[in-house]
Amino acid sequence: MTTPPGALSLDDGAAHTVREIAQQPALWREVDRIVAASRESLDAFVRPLVARGDLRVVLTGAGTSAFAGQVLQPALARRLGRRVDAVPTTDLVADPRGCLAEDVPTLLVSFARSGDSPESVAATALADQVLSEVHHLVITCNEQGRLAREHAELPKSHVLLMPAASNDRGFAMTSSFTCMTLAALLALGGSAYDGVAERLAEAVESICESDAVDRTVGALVARVPERIVFLGSGPLKGLAEESALKVLELTGGRLMAVSETSLGFRHGPKAVLNDRSVAVVYMSNDPYTRKYDQDISAELRGNLPAGSVVTVSAGPDAEADGNDAWPLPGLDGVEDVALALSAVVYAQLIALRASQAQGLRADNPFPSGEINRVVQGVTLHSLHN
Repeated sequence: MTTPPGALSLDDGAAHTVREIAQQPALWREVDRIVAASRESLDAFVRPLVARGDLRVVLTGAGTSAFAGQVLQPALARRLGRRVDAVPTTDLVADPRGCLAEDVPTLLVSFARSGDSPESVAATALADQVLSEVHHLVITCNEQGRLAREHAELPKSHVLLMPAASNDRGFAMTSSFTCMTLAALLALGGSAYDGVAERLAEAVESICESDAVDRTVGALVARVPERIVFLGSGPLKGLAEESALKVLELTGGRLMAVSETSLGFRHGPKAVLNDRSVAVVYMSNDPYTRKYDQDISAELRGNLPAGSVVTVSAGPDAEADGNDAWPLPGLDGVEDVALALSAVVYAQLIALRASQAQGLRADNPFPSGEINRVVQGVTLHSLHN
């Protein structure tokens, strides 16, 4: 297992979270083996569906699991040549007739760490109720979860189980998010992503073994920001959303975190900035999209104090930003959908360090129980035809 940078390995109520961040490279290699071993059954399930021109693919989950779909949607739509939508279970359960308004053959891809959140199971049941034909690909980290158990033997369902260690015991989803996202990319994206798991694993091992990472992440948190902004475009928009959620979760909401696209930030959300703000810009590997990320980075550096803006980049021009550029080594040219899985480790480390700086226990930043690891307090209501 990769060892996280220096101070990040301290056990001050963060042992699970530290381990789950550090284990990701090893688990990605395991996910690669799991998908390869399941290829025959996966192809038998998926290929006849994606061959249909009228198929709609819906990527669904709640919270971090929803952001897995946001990261994947642009790349899978391009690879499959089919309509692919990312729809959170929280939207689908609240408005199933709106989210599933077109009664077309649908592949519902459900992401769930535990599979026991109320919306996880309800979303699949409502899809069955609303649509004439729906097939389910369940990607989950918990073999004993209700979602996995209920779909294990159904003829129109396929359950893809993640490594047991990815069922994070810490409060916030870390390795569960990256494992499920990678599994869906490998399962649905085809041979275009052969070898990508190893490249991602090697990149994150390099990041976590670098003393420079501990210094740069520590320096950003040491600024004691009031607000942190994450920006990214295309698949990196979902990454920015997940990054902001990690900071909110692990700091117990004490550090305001927001996300947007590089172009969208100017249209109102930029109002969040003050002189105690920091910004993290995820730089796209797509040369066209990257220009917009470079533009907003330059603009923010003109708006904020020196050292308040960092870029996360695999590009060859990353060194131009000096200490304010956080590298993704060996990933130049990798598609953004894969790039996101290594880049999110920086956000996880920021959130962990910020949590420690607040004197919180990252494994349980809400000890009074107002927010729980598995969502509670949801009343599910019957949908009448």
